[in-house]
Parts: sequence; C-alpha cells; structure tokens
Amino acid sequence: MDDPSGSAFWTGSSIFLYGFIEERTLRALPDGFKKFSLSDPLPPCGRWREHMPPHRDPAAYHLYIEARRLWRSKIGWELTHQEATRILTDVRKAADLGDWGARALLAHFHLYGLGSLKTNHVLDAAPEKAIEIQRMAAKAGQPWGLYDLGVAYEHGYGGVPRDEDLAWAYYLRAAELGSPEAQMALASIYRDAGRLEDEKTMHNCAYMQGHGPAAYALGMDARVDGRIEDSVTYYHEGAKLGSSDCAATLWLLFAEGHWPNDRDKEKETLILLGIRADAERGRRYEAIADALAINPDLKLTRLDSVLPLPPAPLPEWSGISDAIAPEPNGPPKY
Repeated sequence: MDDPSGSAFWTGSSIFLYGFIEERTLRALPDGFKKFSLSDPLPPCGRWREHMPPHRDPAAYHLYIEARRLWRSKIGWELTHQEATRILTDVRKAADLGDWGARALLAHFHLYGLGSLKTNHVLDAAPEKAIEIQRMAAKAGQPWGLYDLGVAYEHGYGGVPRDEDLAWAYYLRAAELGSPEAQMALASIYRDAGRLEDEKTMHNCAYMQGHGPAAYALGMDARVDGRIEDSVTYYHEGAKLGSSDCAATLWLLFAEGHWPNDRDKEKETLILLGIRADAERGRRYEAIADALAINPDLKLTRLDSVLPLPPAPLPEWSGISDAIAPEPNGPPKY
C-alpha cells in the first residue's frame, strides 16, 4: 500500500480432527462477504483509493514517508541501529496520529520484525499485533487490510485459524474494493482453472491502478500470445511502476537484442520495432532493476525522458534519479 493454500491439518487424532471440522463449520462469513466460487462471474474492477479517507494529516504523512524512504533506501542488514530506531519511532508516531500508510507499515514490522542483525534489531516479530492493525483497517473497509487478513487466514498465524474458505472470501471482498494484490490472487486462481481471459481481466484491474507486478504478468501474457510490441510496452510501463522484474527483462532484451529462445518471427518483429543489442540501454535498465529490487516504491514517472523505447535516440542521463519526478505540491493523499 501507498501509497499500501493448504488442506485440513491432520494430527492422527479423530477427536481433534472432529473438533477442527466442527470449528470450521461454525465460522460464518462477515457481513457483506460471500464465499468465493469459480462458477461466479468476475468481481467488479474496484479501485482501492476510493475506499481510503479523503484527507491525510500532513505532519503524520511527513513522519511516515521520510521513515519509509529511509527503510527502503537500504537492504535490511545495512541499516544502523540508530536508523532502525528512528524508522520504528517515526512510523509509530505517524500511526498514532492516524496515518493509514504508517499503520500498514507498522503491521508489516510487527509481522516480520525490524532489524535483521543483532546490531540493528529493534523489534521482534509479533504477528498478533499485525493482525490487530489489519482488523482495524478491515473494519474501516480498507482493501489492504482485507487482503492481509486473507493471507493470515490462508496460512494461519497471529491467532488467526487457517481457513481457506475465509481466506478466499477476504480476497474476493478485497478485490471488489480494489486491492491490487487481491486482484492478482484472483487472477492466479482463474489461470489455474483455465479461465485465461478472466485472468487477464484481473491483471488489467491491478495494472490500471499502477501495480508493477500486474504489468509484468501482462507483458508475459503478451509474449506468449506473440504480441511482442505490447509485451515490450508493458515491461517498460512496469519499470515506471516499480517492477524490478520488468526492468530486468528489458535489460536481458537489450543485452542480445532479443530474449533467449525467441523464434525467428519474434526476432524479426523486434528488429522492425528498432530493437537490437544496445549496451547502453541495457546498462540503464540494469541500474533501474537493481534500484527497484531494493526500493519498489520508486515511481519512475520521467523514464521516457531519459530512457525512451526505440527507435527514439537515448538522451543523456546521470542515473536513475533523472527518471524520478519530484513529489507534487499540495496536501498528501492516499
């Protein structure tokens, strides 16, 4: 956000198993939810921002966003103890002030801990505290909280029982309200069921909200379908949206002028598009892929001005910062 499988457990004890099944049958779906079914029509293509508060406190946002930038600027083990302490302190303050982005990040810290080394460890993992925040967000109708609770029900942690039916009910509701991650989850189950057009529809729902992994999925689909120009465009747009996979795929493309195992027809199409081996283009996509692997929050809205697709010539650039537009003025939004 911010912007924000399994089977029944078997112990060999018939008494325990009976109790487990009885517990599952007693769990009712929350109001407004319905059980996910592959026979149902697709959910609407919701947008998550429509379900977030219309206003955001500037002071809380500033605390949160600066802490998040610091956290995203390094690999976890590179943070100093002082930096990790500052991140946690400021995220907690922003969360206490009501910023939902900060609350989502704090839930993440409670789920995984903060500080991967003894020298920078400042918070132990406490999944039950993450669940508290996610339930609060879900109660407020926020898609990210609903999706995260679905993950908890799917895997069973933080005091949440493992229940696939509830997990997919939460994924469905989150997707209806616009969670890109939930829309991607539905895409995966439609794919496994052979509903390939519905898979693409869900990918498009997430992509239209600026979800980088959806651009990567659409790019892969286009390659499989032989729509090479569309594929290249999706990967380029995905790099703008923070997808390291998209940038790495284009790095590989420009290293040789085609992808491994491309057929002659695909190579011919790439040549017609002006795409050939280009070490400098490849170097720039490599740098972008490396940066996005650390910080997928980066949005490269000025990428076309420093790294346009062929046949446009390459302008000068001094690094990935040239592709990042400054944040807009005005009150912060979700």
